[in-house]
Amino acid sequence: MTAHLFYVAPGDLDDGRPGSSVTLTGAEARHAAGAMRLGPGDPILVADTVGRRAHGTVAAAEKDSVTVTVDQVEDVPAQRPELVLVQALAKGDRDTLAVQTATELGVDAVVPWESERAIVRWRGPREAKARQKWADALHAAAKQARRARIPVLEPTVTGASVRDLVTEGTVVVVLHEDATQGLTAADAADWSEAERIVLVVGPEGGISAGELDALTDAGVQLRLLGTNVLRSSTAGPAAIAVLQHLLGRW
Repeated sequence: MTAHLFYVAPGDLDDGRPGSSVTLTGAEARHAAGAMRLGPGDPILVADTVGRRAHGTVAAAEKDSVTVTVDQVEDVPAQRPELVLVQALAKGDRDTLAVQTATELGVDAVVPWESERAIVRWRGPREAKARQKWADALHAAAKQARRARIPVLEPTVTGASVRDLVTEGTVVVVLHEDATQGLTAADAADWSEAERIVLVVGPEGGISAGELDALTDAGVQLRLLGTNVLRSSTAGPAAIAVLQHLLGRW
């Protein structure tokens, strides 16, 4: 079984080398020593959330402090192209489920989208609370998947401003039931040369005509995921899985 992974702050593993030590504190220490019952001699993984991961052994474990002896350090390079999920806000935590599952499947960044037909709205204090909930979901899912990097939670976009994500070096794909080409169409092989592949998932009420016009005018591609209509919580992760295979990573 793969050792459990825990996070330290960026920079905490910069001096990591075989024989050195790193200390977990706060919630991560309590999770390791309390919930997971890790103790001296147990194998453990420690990552700095931005690409460096250490394989080690627990040297000492207390309630709020776990000391790890480093056995090996590896640097996990960032994926190119990056995979980005633009997820429309949805009720019933379906949006949170989408970004959580996408993280387990390898997404590199997520963008909350307050689309025109979204029932959920992020306003004032509610936005800060909602963004923190997404950030916590990204953290927990990356940790469960033993990822050295936690996906980036990018700024929220609203309505037709989602078209601003179309930039040089970026392939933007809208998952839409009216598309005539599938996600695995022949020209998708060229996407491996892009800097980013951005997948746009609308709300359960669908992307509005104005938003769709703005996106298509900006040059996005409409693509289909099979013949079934998927929930907003399912479409993004399903597309991430398809792209991971298409790019030869799976």
